Amino acid sequence: MWVGVVTLARTPSLTIWHLLWQHARRLMHLKRVLKGGHLVRFATGTASSERNFNVIMKRFYFLMLAAVFSALTISTANAQGQKAAATPSTAPTTVNRSGVPVNVDKIIRTVAAKETEFRRALNNYEFKRDAILQTIAPLGGQITGEYHRVSRFVFDNDGNRFEKILMFPLPTITDISVTNEDLEDLGGVQAFALEASKIDQYVFTYGGKEHIDELDTYVFDVTPKILSDAKALSALKKSKTPERYFQGRIWVDDRDFQIVKAKGKGVPEFDQRFPTFETYREQINGRYWFPTYAYADDDLVFKNGQTTHVRLKVRYTDFAELKGKGRVVEEGEPGVIDEKDREPRVKPTPPPATTTTPKATAKPKP
Repeated sequence: MWVGVVTLARTPSLTIWHLLWQHARRLMHLKRVLKGGHLVRFATGTASSERNFNVIMKRFYFLMLAAVFSALTISTANAQGQKAAATPSTAPTTVNRSGVPVNVDKIIRTVAAKETEFRRALNNYEFKRDAILQTIAPLGGQITGEYHRVSRFVFDNDGNRFEKILMFPLPTITDISVTNEDLEDLGGVQAFALEASKIDQYVFTYGGKEHIDELDTYVFDVTPKILSDAKALSALKKSKTPERYFQGRIWVDDRDFQIVKAKGKGVPEFDQRFPTFETYREQINGRYWFPTYAYADDDLVFKNGQTTHVRLKVRYTDFAELKGKGRVVEEGEPGVIDEKDREPRVKPTPPPATTTTPKATAKPKP
């Protein structure tokens, strides 16, 4: 009987049903034999037919149980497979194209944990950002317009960003306009590349290691998953709240597992265009890597054929640990803000759409 059990355990479900059918036919045959007057053989002491009948009956019931168990197992496996296929993955997707055996998943999990820790620590800091966006003439390289904004930033315990504008001269840019998406990128992807809370929404492709200055780094190409989801992109385009993602490359320190450099742009673009930037970080207080400088020099090519050369310089300075709760303000009106004459008002970024500033670096002016 043990041989039969091992054989059945390794037999496909279709074969089990076939054996079941064969045993049923044999049972029907023996039943006809026993009813056909051959019982006399039992009277003479020959009980082979009865023994065969009993053995086949036992095998029949055993096969019936095996077949039912096999069908239930396959049904459960299919249901689990369908459930898994219907449930989207909430983990970041990783790919290793370096040709070197590296535990990419472990590196990304560590980076995610470090970035989360860094963003929590950032909630206890304030810093100044000096951003200058310029348009450049195609011939001669003269500056044709400028958008200059100096602000001080703090974060609340939930990581929400607050901006207090220190200086905001009237913009002189005429070729393009500045939108909420541009302002969001200035304080978001251009400064930090990846939001710690959104790391699961990216595909990370490992490209190998690279030495930068005195650091050995892991290099990853980063693509947001939403770019391959037409339905999600359509919903995002209709949304009134700009949701920004980073697409590009990051360099991760192989000891601290924190991002030390990023190169890419804010996406999606839709009808707007955004420059490719490079952001560098420096270690502050000997522990965390804070963004200190971002730079872009790029041509924005719009759908209508217009091309605008832009140059962006952003400096992040004066990082200071907060001693208590701060009061912050965001103002959208251009001009110099005199802190002595104005009572601060608290308002999170991005600024309201009622600002008198033009609307998009991504959008050409008509």
